[in-house]
Amino acid sequence: MKKGLIGRKVGMTQVFAEDGTRIPVTVIEAAPNIVVSLRTNEKDGYAAVQLGFGEAKEKHLGKPRLGHLKKAGVDMVRHLREIRLSENELEGVEVGARVGVDIFEPGMKVDATATTKGKGFQGVMKRHGMRGMRATHGTHESRRNPGSIGMCATPGRTLKNKRLPGHMGCRRVTTQNLKVVEVDPENNTLLIKGTIPGSRGSLVLIRSAVKAQVKKAA
Repeated sequence: MKKGLIGRKVGMTQVFAEDGTRIPVTVIEAAPNIVVSLRTNEKDGYAAVQLGFGEAKEKHLGKPRLGHLKKAGVDMVRHLREIRLSENELEGVEVGARVGVDIFEPGMKVDATATTKGKGFQGVMKRHGMRGMRATHGTHESRRNPGSIGMCATPGRTLKNKRLPGHMGCRRVTTQNLKVVEVDPENNTLLIKGTIPGSRGSLVLIRSAVKAQVKKAA
């Protein structure tokens, strides 16, 4: 069954395995999510569950969000996200139910989706990892330039998708096949091996891995 949860990135730390191996982990704080509404194939054309996260006051919510939450009869929440499910997986799921970190287990593979840190306008060396021009043999004011960006006469223009300077970061990125190291239901936290996009305090969507490798029985 597919599982998902909305959380907030706390930061990174490390834990040690039984054999003493150091494991870098990202701490995700995920207070129990609320099931706000259900999407069905008959009504919406797809099957999904809509989760709410983060307490909010009514005066801080817009009228569309306020009306949606009051109609569902749930607490006021700041963030809404949808998790795609199948029709069979929707059976038994009720609006208003609480979803905690205990839906995950240590050893599970998950995908983490978040918005990366914004870096502003950057050149090709930082943005794309280009080498740059050489710093000798007559090179002037071009050491961090990308070099040639197209042909002269034909087609006489820069082709699309050329890697050039521009805005870096602030993109929605998904990191796949991360391992859940520890689940702490008492403190509503998940320890996930490796790095997760985003800065401290940013919103993170944790879902079951869509490309998790299943070991075949010998």
